[in-house]
Amino acid sequence: MKRAFDLVLAGVGLLVSLPLWAFFAAAIKLEDGGPVFFGQERVGLNGRIFRALKFRSMIPDAEAKTGPVQASEHDPRITRVGRLMRATAMDELPQLWNIFAGDMSFVGPRPLRPGEVDVMGDGQLVALQDIRGYEERHRVRPGLTGLAQVYAPRDLPRSGKFRLDRLYLKKAGFCLDLKLLLLSFWITGRGQWEQRDRKF
Repeated sequence: MKRAFDLVLAGVGLLVSLPLWAFFAAAIKLEDGGPVFFGQERVGLNGRIFRALKFRSMIPDAEAKTGPVQASEHDPRITRVGRLMRATAMDELPQLWNIFAGDMSFVGPRPLRPGEVDVMGDGQLVALQDIRGYEERHRVRPGLTGLAQVYAPRDLPRSGKFRLDRLYLKKAGFCLDLKLLLLSFWITGRGQWEQRDRKF
């Protein structure tokens, strides 16, 4: 039932959002002439690697000097168009195709990058697969939105986000998914995805 829901909603979403695709593609090209899309390897269901698509929200080759570094709140690598897209999550609109293709679901744990690490409070680097809950979260398809995406502050350590992912796995069902989808639309409409202290 969940996969059928994803398939239908993603198909409708792809058709309805075509004008937005054209608008953001033109805006990205006009700003700096760089590529419109940005593809990145992510870990999916049962640990399978897939390529997640996004509209490019950073300068071209943003990680050439730094390597894979998670964007900060006022990251200078983010373009002007990118700031608008990130606030409304429009940079993730191409992931509707990932959902339609079966790589992702609308609701689930956020897909992570292979080999990603987290920085602890003392500055120590810890591989994500060494954090409790990493393996459990790959029992389901990763999601465009989810419990951690909606409720966790941006700067919450991954161990805290993984706890929310484990809670989602215990409570998962159509009603919870629908609630998280509606909250996600509400956050998108208010342009609050980059805020740390969203209120519901």
